[in-house]
Amino acid sequence: MAEILVLYYSVGGSVKRMAELVASGIERVPGAAARVRTVPRISDKSPVPSDGPPYVELGDLEECAGLALGSPTRFGNMAAPLKHFLDGTSLLWQRGALAGKPACVFTSTASLHGGQETTLLSMMLPLLHHGMLVMGLPYTLAEMNATRSGGTPYGASHFAGVADDQPISEHERTLCIAQGKRLAQIAVRLQGGK
Repeated sequence: MAEILVLYYSVGGSVKRMAELVASGIERVPGAAARVRTVPRISDKSPVPSDGPPYVELGDLEECAGLALGSPTRFGNMAAPLKHFLDGTSLLWQRGALAGKPACVFTSTASLHGGQETTLLSMMLPLLHHGMLVMGLPYTLAEMNATRSGGTPYGASHFAGVADDQPISEHERTLCIAQGKRLAQIAVRLQGGK
């Protein structure tokens, strides 16, 4: 079984909803399963909330067959809690534990032109340093040309609005699911499946 880690940070809930859609895409691929994890706020020392996914551990990264990484946009960059976790993965980097594993990224922004693409690109950088095989979304997906909100070739995205009250559009939803499926299909193939 190719277990795909869906790792995200979310404050208002949009990135969490996207992570759930990406995970549902993964679960649609025979031979693949999603392992959903999150990261705490940097200053938060409280236990994992009972109603959400567990906090990620380095072992989750090491054990995964692929990684979907999600973050809200913070001034055109990934959120600090996610970056803080990734900055602590140097032991995995030294061992090459993630090299050759497929990965993708997804994000949500408060404004339509709030840095979706730069955030996605910033999230790719540590993955490339780890030697991961970073993939995006192809324009063979009809929704890539039809979307009027989120959706980029760099990864799934969502325009949430300043109050984080915009629902995920049908095109954004389809692209999240497609990204999860694509990641899982590649991970299964890399593990020797069909």
